[in-house]
Amino acid sequence: MAKNAEETRFELQKARMLKAAAKCFNQKGYSGTSLRNVADVLGLTDAALYYYVRNKEELVYLCYVRAADLGREALERAAAEGENGMDIMLRYFRYHIEMMVGDRGPIAIMSEIPSLEAAHRDEVLELSRQHSTNFEAVLETGIRDGSIADCNVRMTGNAIMGSINWIPKWYHGDTEMGRKLVTEFPEILARGLSAKPSID
Repeated sequence: MAKNAEETRFELQKARMLKAAAKCFNQKGYSGTSLRNVADVLGLTDAALYYYVRNKEELVYLCYVRAADLGREALERAAAEGENGMDIMLRYFRYHIEMMVGDRGPIAIMSEIPSLEAAHRDEVLELSRQHSTNFEAVLETGIRDGSIADCNVRMTGNAIMGSINWIPKWYHGDTEMGRKLVTEFPEILARGLSAKPSID
């Protein structure tokens, strides 16, 4: 069923709100950010935000669900297009980083999960676990097909995910830096994981 104009406006404004909230939370943390801060970024009154969320906790939760959704989208796209494990991994890095530094960014850093209500916390943790498991499966695929060197997939996955997920903390919108992140950072992350050719 096609969405009507009101539904479309609601979703667009909600997306703007979540991006603004992600920027505030990344810069100031959960305790240092108020709904007023987010409203100021959007040019709205803080009361207007209550049309979209009940409170700050729900806003953080929605930011984290959005972050998980975008990460899953990047990995699914890479898996559909990649030729082997290494190719999938590099595509995933590029697609995910493009989201972070491009028009769909910023994306919230999941650093305040303990602050969420129990049900929200459990859901976000499960989304995070699913994503980590799916990425580890890419590493295992690469090891099997010979494109990725044998490694501890759990430790390697955690190290890589930590590097990617922390980008919004130190990237602040510089266009040239964003371009370098997309073109160079995937190679940096993958360095050392490429399977070495055997020596006869």
